[in-house]
Amino acid sequence: MKKGYTDERNAQIVISLMKKNGIKKVVASPGATNICFVASLQYDPYFEIYSAADERSAAYMACGLAAESGEVVALSCTGATSSRNYMPALTEAYYRQLPILVITSSRRSERIGHNIDQVTDRTLLPRDVAKLSVQMPLVHDYESEWADVVAANKAILELNHHGKGPVHINLETNYSSVYSTQPLPEIRSISRVCYGDDFPSLGEYSRIAIMVGAHVKWSARSTKAVDDFCKNHNAIVLCDHCSNYKGRYRVLANLIAQQRYFDSVIKSADLVIHIGNISASNYGVNMKKVWRVCEDGEIRDTYKKLRVVFEMTEEKFFEHYSNVEIKEENTFYRECQNEISDVRNNIPEIPFSNAWIASVTAHKLPQNSVIHFGILNSLRTWNYFEIPQSCVESSNTGGFGIDGSLSTIIGAALTDKENLHYCVLGDLAFFYDMNALGNHNIGNNVRILLVNNGRGTEFRLSGSQGRQFEEDCDPYIAAAGHYGNKSKNLVKHYAEDLGFEYYSAETKEEFLDILPDFIDPNLREKSAIFEVFTDSENENTAMVELCNIKKNQGAVIKGEIVGLAKDVLKPKGIKKIKRILGK
Repeated sequence: MKKGYTDERNAQIVISLMKKNGIKKVVASPGATNICFVASLQYDPYFEIYSAADERSAAYMACGLAAESGEVVALSCTGATSSRNYMPALTEAYYRQLPILVITSSRRSERIGHNIDQVTDRTLLPRDVAKLSVQMPLVHDYESEWADVVAANKAILELNHHGKGPVHINLETNYSSVYSTQPLPEIRSISRVCYGDDFPSLGEYSRIAIMVGAHVKWSARSTKAVDDFCKNHNAIVLCDHCSNYKGRYRVLANLIAQQRYFDSVIKSADLVIHIGNISASNYGVNMKKVWRVCEDGEIRDTYKKLRVVFEMTEEKFFEHYSNVEIKEENTFYRECQNEISDVRNNIPEIPFSNAWIASVTAHKLPQNSVIHFGILNSLRTWNYFEIPQSCVESSNTGGFGIDGSLSTIIGAALTDKENLHYCVLGDLAFFYDMNALGNHNIGNNVRILLVNNGRGTEFRLSGSQGRQFEEDCDPYIAAAGHYGNKSKNLVKHYAEDLGFEYYSAETKEEFLDILPDFIDPNLREKSAIFEVFTDSENENTAMVELCNIKKNQGAVIKGEIVGLAKDVLKPKGIKKIKRILGK
């Protein structure tokens, strides 16, 4: 037979990453489900394999090998009760902190609990037999391969994370008899750097983007560290309002990144440094490599290109790199800002909508005020427009649901009674959380902007799956017609009875008349609710126009080809693609 590696991709991932991480000692026990894995190892001279028919003995042999050599030792066994016999030795390894990589092969997890022979449940382990346990199902598409790559990297990194110890991988198999893979595929390896370790060089990267998700208030030290880093390494800081970075190299990139037919220079970054938590923004960066900086050191592969995790504070990371490899000038930031200015200077007149409201309001918010955005339309559209630098922005991006916006801003306002606290949200989110307005602790520093279009407009926007159903989207998908069906009195009476000042507007002119009162920087006698009635089609038109301000030929061609993808088998579609490509 041809002596290659199994064609089971999940096994290839494990083998490749074992080699990249210097794991060569293996104690293998006989069995059916681990044949693909063991057969692939035995023909690779890199591996040093020992056979042990008794899994209990095999695991203790691994303990001895690991203790004496100081190296990671891998174990391989089959299904049934074989892995149960590892537990005494793994308990020993756990308390002695011996790095043992336990690879138990099994049939597919869907078979668990169906009285199928030799299928045992390995999804839950005793706490003191492994530091971490991961499942590696068979690979059937890009997403499942990504998940397996991350799982294998997590497991291998955990062998030496905060002390050594055993780690478990459950590797599923289909008993493939094909061993034709040669050479072993290149699998993305993720490494972890702790403070005091050797840091990788930045010398090969000419344009760097620091991508900031939702972030707490920045200290002066953190801001300076990032500013110095950007100055020295031709870097920019990609932000949305929840990022809260207000330093020298801030790039509010949402509007330029969302241009449908324009390839921004922002997409040219050859390294992305990811900090913060969940982001509401898709900047369209064509990521090549991602570094993640976080104190917890966890593997969070948000963009599926993670290469290094730095387990340290952001200050220590950026300060380390701020004094080396200084570039003469930050051209990347200037190019980005030129593009953004060009787009903002050419914003067309858009219909009365949440986006229009943001365009005339965002920059006028009072200094030092706090603003909270509802998920998702409000957060997206207000991210297109700048807010005063002294303001603090937030959104419930952790769970990323529509509920809780009013309660969150009320809680924030109770903590900081000297400054105004604004909330911008849609009607479904408002009514979801409206009981919070009856809280008797509310003072006079809350101002709520309710954009009432009578439905979940998100599902009526271009790009949403719901849009294809047109009016049929309303009854169940967009949940239209609830909560008074855009009643002009419902919120008014509710607000006034609870002691709020109430305003409303249905046109641009009415909105602009009331706006000065709503953004008055002085605390007034009462908190306020400003209800604005908009139309879903106007909301959609505004979004489409904002995303089609700037175009370049390459992006237009790509966009047209993507639009024709569904028709590629039709003669008319093929002819049009050839015309676009000039053939």
